[in-house]
Amino acid sequence: MIHRSNIIYKYDGSFDGLMCCIFESYYKREIPMDIISPIVLQTTLIPVRKVETDLQKSRRVVNSIPKKIGRQALDFVRYSFLTCIPQKELYILIFLRKGYQYGKSVMNMMADNTVNKLFRAVKNLTNESHLIEGFLRFSVFNGGLVSQIGPKNYILPLITEHFCHRYPEEHFLIHDKTHDMALVYKPYKVQIIPIENLQMPEPDAKEQYFRKLWKLFYNTIEIKERRNTKCRMSNMPKRYWQYMTEFNNTI
Repeated sequence: MIHRSNIIYKYDGSFDGLMCCIFESYYKREIPMDIISPIVLQTTLIPVRKVETDLQKSRRVVNSIPKKIGRQALDFVRYSFLTCIPQKELYILIFLRKGYQYGKSVMNMMADNTVNKLFRAVKNLTNESHLIEGFLRFSVFNGGLVSQIGPKNYILPLITEHFCHRYPEEHFLIHDKTHDMALVYKPYKVQIIPIENLQMPEPDAKEQYFRKLWKLFYNTIEIKERRNTKCRMSNMPKRYWQYMTEFNNTI
């Protein structure tokens, strides 16, 4: 008999850790009130149980998903984990429980609140990663390319392939200020590592020169008589402007 428990799971914030929470839920025959990571600051009178990460348990859960729900469901769960929606962990748990019950058909249950919410979150994630691929601006520091972004979702794993293929012979770093993580690449080797409080160096004369050229190009191709600020903000959301060279008024 499965019951809603008055307990909160706390895990280490990793995907493997979340899979262990799924294992814990089935082992204890319970559905927790919430699943939280260390970055969540929560004061509550509800008891909190720490769920340790066990790779063997995680693998058991991961291997069960394509077998019982389909390969598409595993990819969907991995993408859902990268989204920024509140309580995504609990939604993933409920989604998997539905998947184990209904099989592959769960992917088509758009009328279900949990499934619908995760699908919309994943769509937002993929849309944001696509926008970042177009809006990201690199600067040259000490012979390497460096960029900062501030996405809502954790999109670094999604944009890795794009930039590694685009700049295969370069050294570059993409810093995600929102999640304190960085994509670091040198020819044919890539990793995503935690970086906190990265301070960008001041641009040298050569970098400033190229920034002015890029801004001049942007302003020159504009047809001022056809300026549509509302349309521009729709296609190029304003929250990205602070990281884009052409909108930097200090140049």
